[in-house]
Amino acid sequence: MCGIFGWVLAAAKHQTRDTLIGLTDLMSHRGPDASGYWLHQTSDERYQIGFGHRRLSIIDIGGGAQPMATEDGRFNLVFNGEIYNYLELRKELVALGHHFRTDSDTEVLIEAYRAWQLDAVRRLRGMFAFALWDDAEQRLVLARDAFGKKPLFLAEAQGAVLFGSEIEPLVQFPGFSRALDSDAIGHYLLNRYVPGPSTFFQSVKKLQPGHCAVWQNGMLKSTRYYTPPFATTVPDVKDFNSAIRLFEGAFDEAVRIRMRSDAPYGAYLSGGIDSSAVVATMVKHSTEPVRTFSVGFRETGYSELDHARVIAGQFGTIHNDLIVEPSAFMDHWSTAALRRGAPVSEASDIPIFMLSEMASRSVKMVLTGEGADELMGGYPKYRAERWIGLYQWLIPHLLHERLIHPLVRSLPYGMRRAKIVALAAGERDLANRMRVWFGGLSVGESEAMLGRLLSATPPDLFPYSSQIGSSLRRTLFFDQTSWLPDNLLERGDRMMMAGSIEGRMPFMDTVLAGVVARFPDDFLTGGKGGKRVLRAAMDKILPSEIIRRKKIGFRVPIGEWFRGPYREFLRDMLVSETSAVAQMVRGDRLRQLVTEHLDARQNHERLLWSFVNLEIFVRAFRVAS
Repeated sequence: MCGIFGWVLAAAKHQTRDTLIGLTDLMSHRGPDASGYWLHQTSDERYQIGFGHRRLSIIDIGGGAQPMATEDGRFNLVFNGEIYNYLELRKELVALGHHFRTDSDTEVLIEAYRAWQLDAVRRLRGMFAFALWDDAEQRLVLARDAFGKKPLFLAEAQGAVLFGSEIEPLVQFPGFSRALDSDAIGHYLLNRYVPGPSTFFQSVKKLQPGHCAVWQNGMLKSTRYYTPPFATTVPDVKDFNSAIRLFEGAFDEAVRIRMRSDAPYGAYLSGGIDSSAVVATMVKHSTEPVRTFSVGFRETGYSELDHARVIAGQFGTIHNDLIVEPSAFMDHWSTAALRRGAPVSEASDIPIFMLSEMASRSVKMVLTGEGADELMGGYPKYRAERWIGLYQWLIPHLLHERLIHPLVRSLPYGMRRAKIVALAAGERDLANRMRVWFGGLSVGESEAMLGRLLSATPPDLFPYSSQIGSSLRRTLFFDQTSWLPDNLLERGDRMMMAGSIEGRMPFMDTVLAGVVARFPDDFLTGGKGGKRVLRAAMDKILPSEIIRRKKIGFRVPIGEWFRGPYREFLRDMLVSETSAVAQMVRGDRLRQLVTEHLDARQNHERLLWSFVNLEIFVRAFRVAS
C-alpha cells in the first residue's frame, strides 16, 4: 500500500528531481516507510518520464522497493495496492519461464504484464493503481482496479500527463490551474459527492474503475476492462442452500487471501453483521488472536461499541476502542478535506481517519466490512426498489406530483426515512431517483440554492447503463459503479491512508461478486434486514443479537454538535463575511438553513454538513472560482 505520483512532460516542460521528490513527499502519510524516485527520457528525447513512490511496507518488507525496474531495463513500475493472488500468479509465471529476484507482488505485476500485456489486469485479484513504463514500446500504461478501491487522478494537457494517488501533488505542480469546475458544485448538491470522472478541479479527472489508459506518442487513450457482473449475469442459482454454500466458499477465500501480509494486521469492527463476519472468518485462519479496532461516541444512539465488544469477546480478539470527542473531531477536519481532495461528504470519514491513526501504532493493515451492503443487498432502499415499479403503475405521475409529493415534503425530520422512500417512489427518472436515495437536493432545489440553471446530466452514464433484470439489480449496479468508488471507497482509501493504514475489503472481491450476481433478488433482499444469504451463512457463527439487530449505520452526532460546541464555527463557515460558499450560493437561503437548524425548527444537518465541508475544501486548496 503506497502513494504514487508521476508525469510525462514535453521537453520544454521538464522538471527537476527536487520537484519530483517534493510533490511525491506530500503523500508521505501514505508511505512513511520508504521512498523512491526515477527520471527518464523517451528514446526521441521529446518527453520526460517521472515516477515517485512512497511506501507502506506490507509484502516483502526487505525487498520490493519502488520504482521497480527489471534487470533488462525494459520495464519500470510504481504501484499502489495489493495483488492478493500474487502467489498463484507467480507460480503460473514461473512455469512459463519467468524469473524473480524478490518475493513482492510488485515484481509479479511487472512479469504478468511482460507475459500478457494489457490482458494482465484481467487476471489481477486485488486493489491497485499503477503506472508502468514500457521502454521497448515507448508507452506508459496506467490502470485502476475493478471496483476502484485505489484512486488514480489524472491531469492531461498538450500531450503531457500528470498522475497521482491524491489530488494535492497535482494541484501543487508548477503552473497548475486550480480553477473550480462549476458543474461539480451542482453535482455535489445533487449527489452529496462528485461522480467520476469529474473532480472539483477543471484540470483533474479520475481514471475510472476497471479502466486501463495508455499514453503513447503524446496521446492518452482509456478503455474499460471490467464490468460488474450484476450487469452481465442472469441469476441461475435456484436453491437457497446452494447459494449459501457458494457464498461461504467464495467469502472464506476472499478473507483468507487478504490476510497475506508480512506486517502486523487486524480488523475494523463495528459490531454489525458485515465486519463481524469478516472477523469471524479471520479468526478461523489465524494462529494468533486478531487485533480489532472500533470507534464510537458518548452521545446515546450514535455508538455501536457495545455490539463490537460482544464480537470481540466471543472471538477472543485483542480489542481497542476509540471515543471521538468534538474537539478531536475538529482537529482532524481540515486535514481530512486535504487528504480527500474534495469536501468530506460523510461525517463518518473523520472518525475513520482518527481510528486509523490509532490502529497504525500496532498494525499496518486492516480488513473491513466495506461494500457488503452494496453487494449483498443490505440497504432498505433495495427492498423498496422491488416495489417502486408497482407503485408507479398504480399511481399516475400527476397524482403523485400534485398530492403525494407536497404531503411528503411537509413531514417532520423524524420521518426522514419514510420521506425519502416516498419521494423516490414517485421519481421516474433513474438518475434522479438514485440521488433521492442519498438525500441530496433535487434539481429544482439545487438551482434555487445556486440561483442558476445547472447541468443535471451525470459526468458518466455508465452507472445507469445496466439493462439486465430488475430495478434492484440496476440499483446495485449503480451503487457499485458510482456510490462506492466516488464516495464510500474514497473514504476507505483516503481516510485510512491519512492515518498510514491499509484497508482491505473482502466483500469487494471480483470472484465473490461473480458468485453473488448469480443469486435471484429474493436471496439478497428477502427476509428482515436484507442480505439474506449473508445472514443465513452467519446464523450458526455469530450471536443472534448481531444477526437480527436493526441496521443503525455509522452516524456522527453532527446535528447536535452544530447546535452545541460547533455553533459559532457553523456561523463562521457559512454566514460570515469571510465565507466563500456564501458567495457561491444564495446567501439568503443559506442563512435561512442555518437559522432553522440552530433554532431546532428543522434538522438540516446533511445539507449544512455539505456546505461546511465545501467551505473547508475551498480554504484548504485555495481554489480559484
